[in-house]
Amino acid sequence: MRALNHRLKIHTCVLIALSSMLVLTSYAPPLEAKEHRVFENTIADEATWQRLSKKVGTDRFTKFIIDLKSGAIYFIDVNLFKLHSDFVFGVLLKKERTPELNREYNRNYTRNKPRFVLGYLTEHLNADLFTYAFWEGDDIDAVGIKMVYDTLRPKFFKQEISFRPDSPKQEKQAEGVKALGLRTTSNDALYKAADFQSFNAGEAIGRLRIVPIGTPYESLIFERDDIVILQESYPDISPVSGIVSTVFSTPLSHVNLRARAWKVPNAGYVKAREAYEALDGKMVYFKVSADTHLLREASSKEIEEAKSKAKNARRVKLPRADTFQRRLKPLSSMRIEDSRSYGTKSSNLGAIASARLKQVHVPPGFGVPFSHYAAHMQRHGLDLEISSMLRDKRWKQDASWRKQITHEIRQNITEAEMAPRLLDDIEKMVNTHLQGKGVFVRSSTNAEDLDGFNGAGLYDTIGNVQGREALARAVKQVWASLWNFRAVEERELYGIDHRQVYSGVLIQYGIDASAAGVLVTTNLFDPSDRATYTINAKRGLGIRVVEGATVPEQILFDTKNYGTKIISRSDDPTMLVFDEEGGIVEVTNPNRGVILDEVRSKRLAMAVRSFVRLLPSRAPLDVEWALEGEKVWILQARPFIGY
Repeated sequence: MRALNHRLKIHTCVLIALSSMLVLTSYAPPLEAKEHRVFENTIADEATWQRLSKKVGTDRFTKFIIDLKSGAIYFIDVNLFKLHSDFVFGVLLKKERTPELNREYNRNYTRNKPRFVLGYLTEHLNADLFTYAFWEGDDIDAVGIKMVYDTLRPKFFKQEISFRPDSPKQEKQAEGVKALGLRTTSNDALYKAADFQSFNAGEAIGRLRIVPIGTPYESLIFERDDIVILQESYPDISPVSGIVSTVFSTPLSHVNLRARAWKVPNAGYVKAREAYEALDGKMVYFKVSADTHLLREASSKEIEEAKSKAKNARRVKLPRADTFQRRLKPLSSMRIEDSRSYGTKSSNLGAIASARLKQVHVPPGFGVPFSHYAAHMQRHGLDLEISSMLRDKRWKQDASWRKQITHEIRQNITEAEMAPRLLDDIEKMVNTHLQGKGVFVRSSTNAEDLDGFNGAGLYDTIGNVQGREALARAVKQVWASLWNFRAVEERELYGIDHRQVYSGVLIQYGIDASAAGVLVTTNLFDPSDRATYTINAKRGLGIRVVEGATVPEQILFDTKNYGTKIISRSDDPTMLVFDEEGGIVEVTNPNRGVILDEVRSKRLAMAVRSFVRLLPSRAPLDVEWALEGEKVWILQARPFIGY
């Protein structure tokens, strides 16, 4: 179901063009001939269903076409036909496509369909449920949906079939469908009811650790060969060899992004603790595929092979940092090459802002270059403390010691006085360029937002900072976050020289968002589909989208056909907003309805698409955005992790 969309990729050795030619030449009329059937007018049994359908992830589906002229229904073989249109033109109409005929065909997705109704029939294997659905851009109404059910039901061997709306406008029709006495279900209900999710395929050998419920986030310390079962949502973890979560989130939560970057197996499985409690503390073999997983005790041979197998060292070479530039530089005058002084986060956003694209809005801001972090460290002798820490033999041997010593380093950085002249300059920039209002103070290091090292969530962001003293604390906290334990562990994994890492700071006008989230310029449920964007959204500020504590609204937006497909809805009872006195507070969510309808989804996706080519990365982009009313703000853009 999650991989279903109007352009579903059929990975099969049978070419679509070949199948169309064979249909036309080998079985010819009459269409009812049995020897080369590529469709059926009835699915009378399981064997026929299996032959015509295709399994994708945890769903099995086929497509159907209702000819409104004749009243006939065709269940087509999706292993041969990639699109409904391949069957319509090749088999039913027997006509070559022309622009005029294509335009006429596309009218079948409007409310008043001239000839055909085009739909999907899906078996949701995890839910033991069959649904019928339509492309998310289809404007079919409740009466049309009932007509489809009345046509479909006598021709299908299963007794219960539910209508599944795929878009916001189809969700509105679902109420009318219910009023007509038909069953409905939602993608949201199916997503949240599943007991298994595959987030990253792979296999590993490691020691299983079941993290007890109630374990504080601050106390989590893992070895890199641990395979962990997490029974609560955590905002992040340090590197491990495999992850199983019993509380589901989305592909864009920080923990799931980490697994993707580390290239380790990662899955959600509701019953994991009960299923694997006897293996806690033992060496196990763990494998995740698209629709299942295997976790069992590892054999002696597997353990020995894992120990003897030399792992390829991961190495990320940081861009050379310029620690001489001292200017506080506005985003509006920043370019890509400024990353050497201000960090990639600032330079990427500056490149977007300075392009002055009509439909793209970037909050005004400025960068504090690396040189001020370096000066702060030297002025207080903190650079010598770090050198001593890195030379200590315990650094490589003892994760608990690393966690304690980096905590002390962070304290020393935040307690040391900021240079008064720098603070004067920052305060002046905030008051003159950012209207003196609450600002976001964010990291912009030379060890994040890079191809091969995204670093999402490793460093700190402080929201709605107001006043001189709060500015000083926030800037020093961002500097100190360079030594967050999870950031240190991540850099260690990639062989990054900590002595070459520098912290810049990005200070931006704060957007008190009515909704916010993350957009990735690819389809995370079907990565071959680069024309579809994956969007996660929540009411209020977007901080919780990537924490993974609750499921956000998830949307797939087709940038070619402008279809908005729903994966899940957010129903959080609370949201995060600005506090008038500074900082962020949690309040009751006054509106738990749809966040991204078709209009908002399109506005957001088109804004992002307009600047994709401005950034040098060939990977899909990971974009943070916010809505202020109906206005779209772009807060960050970087290479998506794991590509």
